[in-house]
Amino acid sequence: MIEKNVINKNTLSIRMLVLCGLFSALIVVGAMIKVPLPGIPLTLQTMFVLLAGLLLGSRGGLIAVLVYIFMGLVGVPVFTGGGGLMYVLKPTFGYIVGFALGAFVTGWLAERNPDHSTKQLILAAVAGTAVIYAVGLPWYYVILNYYLNTPVGAATVMMSGFVMTLPGGIIKIALSVLLAKRLAPVIGRGMLTK
Repeated sequence: MIEKNVINKNTLSIRMLVLCGLFSALIVVGAMIKVPLPGIPLTLQTMFVLLAGLLLGSRGGLIAVLVYIFMGLVGVPVFTGGGGLMYVLKPTFGYIVGFALGAFVTGWLAERNPDHSTKQLILAAVAGTAVIYAVGLPWYYVILNYYLNTPVGAATVMMSGFVMTLPGGIIKIALSVLLAKRLAPVIGRGMLTK
């Protein structure tokens, strides 16, 4: 006889699936919101990726980002520059791949810190951001140099793909931690409510 109401630890609750879908939608909206700054415009995409990791944990954050990536690759124009399978050949697609790993790392680190202090959450978000850059920068370099045949040195890639985006990245880290602290009681789920 099959037991009713038995929930496997490896399954996701309906509540978590809804939250993952919500964060996928927030990442889409974040990609479309552009804050004009000198140099490179700032989008809120990364902030929602980090927030997904902080509030949904490693697994939920990863799922939210993977749904976002899947939607974009099947042709839904959810990425900043559209969508479709050919988007993988855009120089910035590496950052999108990095979003999945960044959300996972952010959530994983937040899950492992029992007191969930602001300092620990900042460190988790910084680590997640570092992972995004660690995946995005090499992709940016390879696509520019070997696919688009635009010879660009590593220093130029570091300047345009990291240094110029760093101030915006710091702002997004701060906002994601602040929002995580405020939203955790409302969501009633995640590392911050334990």
